[in-house]
Amino acid sequence: MSVCTGAVLLARAGLLDGRRATTHWLAMDELKEHGAEPTGERVVLDGKYVTAAGVSSGIDMGLHLVGRIAGDRHAQTVQLLTEYDPRPPYDAGSPDKAPAEIVAFWRAAASRPPAAG
Repeated sequence: MSVCTGAVLLARAGLLDGRRATTHWLAMDELKEHGAEPTGERVVLDGKYVTAAGVSSGIDMGLHLVGRIAGDRHAQTVQLLTEYDPRPPYDAGSPDKAPAEIVAFWRAAASRPPAAG
């Protein structure tokens, strides 16, 4: 399993060849380059592999896994006891929802080579 760009490491190792997977939105192309089938879902379960998109989707992944392993009531208990009830102040949590100029800025920044230090 992986959270955020950890899926890229799994893909580079050849473990996601032909499998659906997700990762941080800025790394989707890299997933595809290494044989995975990228999807914009927050959590993807494909066989024995589980991938979660950005960092916050790791919580969703954990709840999915608790539900599969121990059942829905256990997952709901974990969600209740951690008070996981997200209500973000902005609806900009994916490139489809964020303002286009912000998405464009970060796509451009991600494609630039790192500065020499």
